[in-house]
Amino acid sequence: MYTHQKDVKTKGKPLSETGKALILIHGRGATAESILDLASHLPVQDFSLFAPQATNHSWYPYSFLAPQEQNQPALDSALDRLDELVKSILEQNIKTEHLYLAGFSQGACLTSEYSSRNAQRYGGLLIFTGGLIGQHLDTGNYKGDFAGTPVLITTGDPDPHVPVSRVEETVKVMEKLGANVTKKVYPGRPHTILQEELNLAKQVLTAPQKD
Repeated sequence: MYTHQKDVKTKGKPLSETGKALILIHGRGATAESILDLASHLPVQDFSLFAPQATNHSWYPYSFLAPQEQNQPALDSALDRLDELVKSILEQNIKTEHLYLAGFSQGACLTSEYSSRNAQRYGGLLIFTGGLIGQHLDTGNYKGDFAGTPVLITTGDPDPHVPVSRVEETVKVMEKLGANVTKKVYPGRPHTILQEELNLAKQVLTAPQKD
């Protein structure tokens, strides 16, 4: 089993100039650079971009539907690395409502798991084909108040890795924590991100901010 080295790629202007951060979390077998490329399809010119790199290109070894203990210690290490990154951004006088998280597939699972364990008013969450992690969800892990955070969560039906049922469970947990969730299920869609999903993500990223 492995744990994750601290390795974060960045893109765009510094936080001192933008005042807004977008953390992008790559999927299994992918790279920080590849998820940063995704950002070129989004309206993020006014954001500072951060993309952590998983050691061995995978945040945890097994399916996100496996018992959590099977994915340890990698899963806790991944959540810790994400928490360190979030705290390092907030320490630079960035408000949580100016912090956005996005992920695809395994990165989407990590995005939903981390944010639901640390619910607060984020700028927005983009969960492209993913959901909360574990064979069975331990709702005791999920704490805080999203306070109306806009969340986009998507999947295909069927998707080879992410069942619609887990997406629906994830929506229920996040709504209970106060998130404003938009769920989209695309019949017959392959394991990818569609232009329509990017268009919905643009709406989250460009929504007027409440200071």
